[in-house]
Amino acid sequence: MSVHDTQNPETREDALAAAVDAVRGGGLIVLPTDTVYGIGADAFTPQAVQDLLEAKGRGRDTPPPVLIGDHAVLMALATDLPEYVEDLAEALWPGALTIILTAQPSLTWDLGETRGTVALRMPEDETALELLRRTGPLAVSSANRHGKPAATSVLDAATQLGDAVEVYLDGGAARIGASSTILDATVTPAEIVREGAITKQQIIDVVGDIFTAPEPEPSEEEAEESAGEQGEDGEAGISTESAEGASDAAPAGEAGGDAPAPSVLDLPSEPELESVPQGPAETPLGAPGEDAASPSDVAPSTSEPSTAEPSTAGSSTSGSSVSEPSTSGSTAAAPEDRPDDGPARPEHMPG
Repeated sequence: MSVHDTQNPETREDALAAAVDAVRGGGLIVLPTDTVYGIGADAFTPQAVQDLLEAKGRGRDTPPPVLIGDHAVLMALATDLPEYVEDLAEALWPGALTIILTAQPSLTWDLGETRGTVALRMPEDETALELLRRTGPLAVSSANRHGKPAATSVLDAATQLGDAVEVYLDGGAARIGASSTILDATVTPAEIVREGAITKQQIIDVVGDIFTAPEPEPSEEEAEESAGEQGEDGEAGISTESAEGASDAAPAGEAGGDAPAPSVLDLPSEPELESVPQGPAETPLGAPGEDAASPSDVAPSTSEPSTAEPSTAGSSTSGSSVSEPSTSGSTAAAPEDRPDDGPARPEHMPG
């Protein structure tokens, strides 16, 4: 076990070289990051990754994340990226955001039981980035025993991990001192599986609300039904407006406005009296069942025209006598029997 100071420019290069040699030899290193100190190993050396898990006291069911030193490495290690991932990486990397993605199936590594995924992060620490550019992707987890607080200094890490680590890089106190936020982008909607230094709102500010499930698109049948309903509603609306317009226009015309355009409703229901041919006058008091007198039977009169008035006793116009109508027939007809009123109105018909 050796400790190397990366804050001193005179020893920085030697410290980085020692860490690179340890990684290439399959050993473990502790390195500073922007969040907390991490324990790292070559991501493509399965035995080194297994040693990392054992040093922490973890099993294969908790695979370590992978740190990268360049944005371009993202596309080499992951596939089937959601549209928002590149925008997130552009805005928040380097930074305290770890993104779980679908791993490239061609990668020859063994990080544990990843179920085909990989958790990637680009740390915002110059020492870590310089090291990653020399070593390539590193499997890195927080430098502490499982269940213990994450190390925020090289001393914290050395106290917990001891001789299990070959090289310790001392970069001073961790700048943030809190773990990264882990975002699972392999599910829809996306989920935050660990809250850390990056807030949910910061993510939303960059790419919008990716944490709410999108509304399902309607099927073709539903879309056709919806379009049909809208068409029917639209026609009904036009008819209603037209009817309302007609009813509103009528009072306006009565009030002295412009006369409305003629319509079938404005035609007279009865012909003018002058156009009705005048037939021979009928005697209004003919008794029931008695034939009306013909015009030739009526004697002409030179006296003043007389007005015929109804009589309940009957009348004689041609010398023939007419018997009096019975008492029951002299009463006025009930309203429902009057031909002028039409048929009797059913009880449920409105007045």
